[in-house]
Amino acid sequence: MNILERIKRSVANQGDSVFLRAEFERFGGPAQVGRALRQLTSEGTLVRLGLGVYAKAKPSVLTGQPIPARPLEVLAPEALKKLGIAVTPSRLTREYNAGRSTQVPSGIVLNTGKRRVARKLSFNAQAVQYERA
Repeated sequence: MNILERIKRSVANQGDSVFLRAEFERFGGPAQVGRALRQLTSEGTLVRLGLGVYAKAKPSVLTGQPIPARPLEVLAPEALKKLGIAVTPSRLTREYNAGRSTQVPSGIVLNTGKRRVARKLSFNAQAVQYERA
């Protein structure tokens, strides 16, 4: 069984929706893993959310192009958790949920506490923004 098939089987068997490149290092060298991930991305099995961050994909109902199987609002906190970054809802989201505001927050904003995060997570034109408390 080659590396591509092993990674494909690993992705199918895991319950997670987000994967880091580091999770596949046990299957082979960095160049081999990179080629396999590019192949899976071009096949539509995975989509790339950021540098070394991938998510399970499904075909779009409208275009047929691969899109993440779950929304980016769900995938981003999961990816940051795997990277060791604790996130909470943004200030505007907390105020809306508590009923102190009627303005619906737009975009994806996550509170990272006092930690500075430079990693970019996005898909198509939708990007995750970070808020520091």
